Amino acid sequence: MFRLQEALTPKDEDLLLSLRQFMAANHPTCVAYSGGVDSTLVAAIAFEQQGDCAFAVTGVSPALAPHLLEEARTQARWIGIPHRECATRELTDPDYTSNPKDRCYACKRELHTQLSEIVLEAGGAQVMDGVNLDDLGDHRPGIKAAQERGVRSPLAELRIGKNSIRALSRALGFPWWDKPAQPCLASRFPYGEGITAERLRRVGAAEAWLIARGFERVRVRCQGLAARLEVPQDRIGDLFALAEREPLVDEIRAFGFTSVSMDLEGLVSGKLNRP
Repeated sequence: MFRLQEALTPKDEDLLLSLRQFMAANHPTCVAYSGGVDSTLVAAIAFEQQGDCAFAVTGVSPALAPHLLEEARTQARWIGIPHRECATRELTDPDYTSNPKDRCYACKRELHTQLSEIVLEAGGAQVMDGVNLDDLGDHRPGIKAAQERGVRSPLAELRIGKNSIRALSRALGFPWWDKPAQPCLASRFPYGEGITAERLRRVGAAEAWLIARGFERVRVRCQGLAARLEVPQDRIGDLFALAEREPLVDEIRAFGFTSVSMDLEGLVSGKLNRP
């Protein structure tokens, strides 16, 4: 059992107990595991309560940044949970590549099609994901696709929100407890702009270049062949300083963009969902 490294509030203690009881009562489990803080908590407690009756599966496609896949692998090894990877083929689906507002529905439909085959081969298991209470108030069409496949979301069912997820992860000693949210690379394109493997590669490479220079939270929004850089408001000055030290524009253009700009509002999650 993962031991608490620091005290929790009474509310979060109750939430942790509820999550442990939920996992103990619902096994075997296949966790739809992205490597984010949410699904990693689900994976950790599933493994704690079920041992090798729990396993995690990560869907791999060009929309998953390579460094995030490596982080998912590292975290799974740290937890100890058996970890598998499966290739997903959403880029063959026009409902995904045309990039409609419900693109995430097509993505999760493909993921859970693959997972249903995996759990069938493994003798049957309940698929669970990392959807949390706060996600239910956001525009997330993928939740519907998961529900249609019978996927359960223990964090949402137990009314565990993001702040508590980070508090639990920190108290349990998980080094990634404050890991920033990292939506898939497809979220960098305005709805209606087509998504291809090459466009995803271009965005991923540009973001990796900036991450390597200390910008942990960054988005390279892509409109046509134009790149718009978003970093948190308090890091905009650092980005200007980087441009003075290194040929930032030339480096970003080298990934296949024709122009580079900076969003002076700073990084705002869900910006593309604005009316």
